[in-house]
Amino acid sequence: MTKIVVISDTHLPLAAAKLPDELVEQIKKADILIHAGDLAEKPLLDILKKLCPKVIAVRGNMDPDEIADELNEKEILNIGKFKIGIMHGKGSPSSLPEMLCQEFKNDGVNIIIFGHSHSPFNKNIGNIIFFNPGSPTDHVYCPYNSYGIIEINDKIEAKIIKL
Repeated sequence: MTKIVVISDTHLPLAAAKLPDELVEQIKKADILIHAGDLAEKPLLDILKKLCPKVIAVRGNMDPDEIADELNEKEILNIGKFKIGIMHGKGSPSSLPEMLCQEFKNDGVNIIIFGHSHSPFNKNIGNIIFFNPGSPTDHVYCPYNSYGIIEINDKIEAKIIKL
């Protein structure tokens, strides 16, 4: 089994001084950490790389140039027989699933991980799981702070964890 911790829209240090302790402990236990954009500060990426052996991150619309220059807008990760698409998202939060469908239409992904809206989202649309972990730190536009855990073996199990 592969355990993936998923976060997005951390917006540090504006939203919070640091990541919640519960989340940090989960990151230490993960095989992979995915950050779906809007880290907002470069030191956070360095901290995450010390906490987890494999970190995959994409740039978000609020990331400064020093982060945006280092990260891609879109990533595809293969785990076993599954393909994971990762992109922060852009435009109106209400049209994120449609925009992401277009971005990944030729990639054969099983799950699309995204951020941008700050709202947790875990829903199958067609044959694809759309998964937004929400924000573990920011309080703007989100009903509560959260992160995600995805476990992959013979299937994908994705869940939102409320902080």
